[in-house]
Amino acid sequence: MAKKQKVKLTKLEKRFKTMRAIEPFLFRPFLPYKKHGHTEPFTGRAYIFVGNHRSIFDVVFSAVATDRPVHYLAKKELWEKGIFKGFVRKCECVPVSRDGTDVKAVMLSMKHLKNGECISIFPEGKRNKTDETFLPFKGGAAAISIKTQTPIIPFVHYKKLRIFKCAHVIYGEPIEFTEYYGKRLTEEDIKKCDEILLNRMYELYNELKDIVTNKKKKRGKA
Repeated sequence: MAKKQKVKLTKLEKRFKTMRAIEPFLFRPFLPYKKHGHTEPFTGRAYIFVGNHRSIFDVVFSAVATDRPVHYLAKKELWEKGIFKGFVRKCECVPVSRDGTDVKAVMLSMKHLKNGECISIFPEGKRNKTDETFLPFKGGAAAISIKTQTPIIPFVHYKKLRIFKCAHVIYGEPIEFTEYYGKRLTEEDIKKCDEILLNRMYELYNELKDIVTNKKKKRGKA
């Protein structure tokens, strides 16, 4: 019987494999979190992870949800200076202009997806430091999903990660706009799909909020 050929990992795959291996020991003890919803890893193909943004550590939630490299869409300024310069380069993140009209970012994202890798998008564009559930969403995720025929995995976390306090994150089932595959998209089509995604994320937020609230009530009765 022929021996199974060992697949050689790329440098990026090795980096993510290492990060996932050490995350339970070097990250989770200090910034603990609990998964809800679809808790099994999303494997076997490319995915677009779309989440809300409250902390610089939100990148962990998509990284641990799959076994593939994840290319994060991040503001261009991170490549120029700051403590995250090394991270965005080594993890091959996708630089994005804040005005949201970056064609190069869209094309690079599509290239990664077609190569079977994942991307992660925070459509709020920046960290939400307000009391609002979400900041206004910028479009793009739904259009990329349709053009590359890639499922979107929505995920939402309730409040920001805090040291030694357990946070909660919920993952939804894959969203696919299959009725638009191969179709010439209109602005109305894209707007409709963006609204479907946003509404699903509000549903996930409310579902997670109920889970956390009920846990607190049970502890109070104990």
